[in-house]
Amino acid sequence: MATRDRLPARPRPRILLAYTGGTIGMRHTADGYRPRRGHLAKLVAAIDRFRRPDVPEFEIDEFDPLLDSSNMTPADWLRIARTLVARHDEFDGFVVIHGTDTMAYTASALSFILHDFAKPVLLTGSMIPLEETRNDGQENLLTALALLGRHHRRLPGVHVLFGNRLLRGNRATKVDADGFAGFASPNLPAVGSIGIDYEIDWGLVAGEAAGERTDVPGLAGGGAPRVVELREPTVAAFRIFPGMKAAYAATVLAPPVEGLVLECFGSGNAPNRDPALLDALAAATARGVAIVAVTQALRGSADLSLYATGRSLLAAGVVSGYDMTAEAALAKLFFLLSIEPRLPPETVRVLAGRNLRGELTPPEHTSDARRRARRKVAGLG
Repeated sequence: MATRDRLPARPRPRILLAYTGGTIGMRHTADGYRPRRGHLAKLVAAIDRFRRPDVPEFEIDEFDPLLDSSNMTPADWLRIARTLVARHDEFDGFVVIHGTDTMAYTASALSFILHDFAKPVLLTGSMIPLEETRNDGQENLLTALALLGRHHRRLPGVHVLFGNRLLRGNRATKVDADGFAGFASPNLPAVGSIGIDYEIDWGLVAGEAAGERTDVPGLAGGGAPRVVELREPTVAAFRIFPGMKAAYAATVLAPPVEGLVLECFGSGNAPNRDPALLDALAAATARGVAIVAVTQALRGSADLSLYATGRSLLAAGVVSGYDMTAEAALAKLFFLLSIEPRLPPETVRVLAGRNLRGELTPPEHTSDARRRARRKVAGLG
């Protein structure tokens, strides 16, 4: 009787769990939930499902200190990125366990500062601590591990995995403070959904495979994975509101501010009845400040060329951020203002409004119908 040669068993993928803190590993205390060192590892070790043969091998790298993500800063983004780069060759994929409050900021930042990093990075966490009987942390963590175990060779880039939905990291935003489906990607379809099957739209995967990588001056590609170090530029955010005084914006824009995310009404509009506001914006851009307009709306795009009020911002030197989230715009300014040698202010402004890592949809890629509607409203035919 003929026998068939057996193929050698493929080694199980190795995944690093970079545990930064957040709700998933917190304990209840008299002062509310707090992260506690060693607690997450103890909980995971006690759950049989994490030891099943279809779960990839994993190691927990616990950060010190563990942080509620409300305490995250750009220095912590760097610490996470440096850990991933330092351990790049040891693992097939990476899960960053993170609090939900600022997860979208960290995911956006990592998409910019991880340079030539081809292995997958998933951010996940939970709304309820793993120690509670009813929690979402176990499913989120197991799903992240299972997804990387199956598809780690096909998932370059940074993504958020939460509530059985896979979202591009620099397109994600927190939309629910209470529900298990806490994150959405308003201006880009979800990259995937995980139910009975893994349904992944591979054309939406972040990274090189998406064909959306734009070269940035001073950052040559094709080398070993590295971190683009952040030099701690002063970046701020300001939300336009009815009745605001020009002095408010002028105060926010005062030195040493180098970049500002301007959260505008609708399609990128701001009041233009007060010349003092436009003067404050123009004075800041003349000084070299990069100001990027995004919309306050959950969905849609800030295109300053559409309305007269938006064009007033353009004339003052403000840049259209199109459909970037506020989180992505802020992280992008930190990134652009940190590149060495330093980029000229005009180059920063140009790149701020250009798609670099799949974080925005360029206006030329919007549908013909949408472009025609914009032109009609703008009186351009």
